[in-house]
Amino acid sequence: MSAPVTRTGPAAELREVELPIHGMMCAACSARVEKRLGALKDVTAAVNFGTGKAVVTVPVSVPVTRLIEAVEEAGYSAEPTAWPQQPSDPAAPPRSSPPGTTV
Repeated sequence: MSAPVTRTGPAAELREVELPIHGMMCAACSARVEKRLGALKDVTAAVNFGTGKAVVTVPVSVPVTRLIEAVEEAGYSAEPTAWPQQPSDPAAPPRSSPPGTTV
């Protein structure tokens, strides 16, 4: 009999990403997308067929492009409402500074 494994390292930093999902026609479609996103390690997703959006809680180490790939693997398309700037997401276009700020 072995002892249960416990995590001793720091918890992964999480962020929330909202993805509009295109091509869903019914609640089963949203369930399929939710299942595909939820299959990714440390990812939880809630997909709302009525709004056509997925709200995904994901470690910052997972690039948004990987979430989009998972949606596409389920047979649908997605795009982020805003590209978060992060070092692990090289496909993200650079953010512009808010008006009135200097860089």
